[in-house]
Amino acid sequence: MSDEDTPADGPELTLYRLHGCPYCERVVRRLDRYGLSARSRFVAGEHSTRDAVAREAGTRSVPVLIDHDRGVTMPESGRIVEYLDRTYGEGA
Repeated sequence: MSDEDTPADGPELTLYRLHGCPYCERVVRRLDRYGLSARSRFVAGEHSTRDAVAREAGTRSVPVLIDHDRGVTMPESGRIVEYLDRTYGEGA
C-alpha cells in the first residue's frame, strides 16, 4: 500500500490510520490482498487532536476508509474489511 498517491487505474482510496494500530493494520492487509493502494493519512495518538479525521468522517476513531470514487466514508475495521471484500474481492 502506498503512503503517497494511488495509481491512476485504481480506485481513489484514503485510509486514516495510527502507527502501531492493529485494527488499522488489519485494513492495510486487506487492501494489500486485493492489490489496492490507498493514500495513508496518519493521525495523532490523542483522540482530542484528530481534527482532520473528525472533519472527514465525523469520528476521531481510526481506521477510517474513504472511497472517493464511490462516495463512501467508513469507520471501524470490521465494517471496512467487509466493504472491501464486497466491493473489491474476488467475487465482486
